[in-house]
Amino acid sequence: MLGASLSAVLAAFSAFCMSGRAAAFCGFYVTGADSGLYANATMVVLMRDGTRTVLSMQNNYQGPPESFALVIPVPSVLQQDQVKVLPREVFDKVDTLGAPRLVEYWETDPCAPQYTEDCANCGAARATSSPAGAAPSSNGSVRVEAQFVVGEYDIVILSADDSSSLDGWLRTNQYNIPKGAEPVLAPYVAAGMKFFVAKVDADRVKFEKGQAVLSPLRFHYDTPEFSLPVRLGLLNSQGSQDLIVNIVAPTRYELANYPNVTIPTNVRVRNEVRDSFASFYEALFSRTLAKNPGAVVTEYSWAASSCDPCPTPPLEASDLATLGADVLPTSAAPAQGGFNGPFGGLAAGFTLTRLHARYTKDGLGEDLVFQQAKPIAGGRGIPSKTGELDTKLEKLETNSNCVGCAVDNFQGRYVILHPWEGSLLCPSPKRGSWGGPADQSTSPKTQSAKNTALTGSAPVAGDLSALVAESVPAIDVKATKPSSPLGNDGGCAVASRRGPMSPAGWLLLLAAVGVALARARLRLRGSRTNQCSYRQRRQPQRLKT
Repeated sequence: MLGASLSAVLAAFSAFCMSGRAAAFCGFYVTGADSGLYANATMVVLMRDGTRTVLSMQNNYQGPPESFALVIPVPSVLQQDQVKVLPREVFDKVDTLGAPRLVEYWETDPCAPQYTEDCANCGAARATSSPAGAAPSSNGSVRVEAQFVVGEYDIVILSADDSSSLDGWLRTNQYNIPKGAEPVLAPYVAAGMKFFVAKVDADRVKFEKGQAVLSPLRFHYDTPEFSLPVRLGLLNSQGSQDLIVNIVAPTRYELANYPNVTIPTNVRVRNEVRDSFASFYEALFSRTLAKNPGAVVTEYSWAASSCDPCPTPPLEASDLATLGADVLPTSAAPAQGGFNGPFGGLAAGFTLTRLHARYTKDGLGEDLVFQQAKPIAGGRGIPSKTGELDTKLEKLETNSNCVGCAVDNFQGRYVILHPWEGSLLCPSPKRGSWGGPADQSTSPKTQSAKNTALTGSAPVAGDLSALVAESVPAIDVKATKPSSPLGNDGGCAVASRRGPMSPAGWLLLLAAVGVALARARLRLRGSRTNQCSYRQRRQPQRLKT
């Protein structure tokens, strides 16, 4: 029973202790100093295959710079070869890849030559693919099952016969655990779980701006149930907590014991959201929870080997190996050039799912239990000719006779549309073709929210009704300033422009001027010819002599 994820909520999207909301944590921090500690920000990535779970965790610590440790329930005794430290960069990549994103599209010149493209699958994923070794010891009903050193961590694996003894052992060994820990520890002790205690000496860790920068930890274990023990983490809570679960597995996952809902996606937003995306998303997420109390929100579920748009390159074989593919049963056996099994060499066999929950100390009655779920799609495609976006959620049916036919393609995506503002000089302008800005590139711009969770940023929810360019019926939000995707209610644009006219526009303008001059010459020539004929007819006829 462990599993886990409390990730640092997306830079712009979560809140922490400074605003009464913290990123959740599946264990709790303990310290040798007589002072309260609070879980500030933790990001966890889970890999799951069969009964094997690999938990990779990057966490920050908020508190005094004395020695501290963290305690996490685990289902079995872990040995040194099951634990390692990881680079921090892979966590940033996973967080950026699954984070809700803002996309901008510009309407191309309606008078430019039109090139058609089969976009039936636009936006769809393209699958590619003490010292170590010391003998265990015992102290009454609490036993030290294993102890070893990994990086800056002194790791001890404990087991106990009762929670009061475990509480007493931690306090006797100068761990100032949070008040009220004993009754919360009790169900884990009764279930026969062990306790992973990773102690860190402040002299061996780097601090930045008063916060410890710890090496991420990774460990793996086997258990039939795929779950996350979050109740223990609530001991460190100061108000509501945000929990982000990143799961990398062959299929999508959702909650088995809590309601599930997907975040509204493909919503058109106003231009000012570019500078307040964090506030917009905080308002959207809060409203979604208000309409779906107690639910866990799916923000992303997409084939790990692709993305569209891509705020960062998709996951590669090396990233998966770092996160634990090297110890998964179906991909662990090394082969020349990569891994064996269905995940060989590429990430084609994996789906990245991002689940986001928010709860209070009194609002979460049980740990989170995950279950496999069918593929879904949404938040993809380009705007239509009228600037509309498909906001529907598709639930895809799997087919054993068609491998890859049902691939997860869901993301939280929010779109700013820039209708054409230049001149319309051609007789039949073609509206509704979308791309990047004419003077920069042909690709739409993508902005993925930066993860400032590890710096303690706390966005304030904006006025959602004023920030959306269209109403969002799924959460009963009515836009106070709805706007037409094509501007001016889809009519002709005025003759002004943000930047210089495109080369195609200049060519069309010169051609139009040339045609107009040619027609004027023809009219003038025809007029002179008619005048001559008229004079000739008016001349008196001379009599022949």
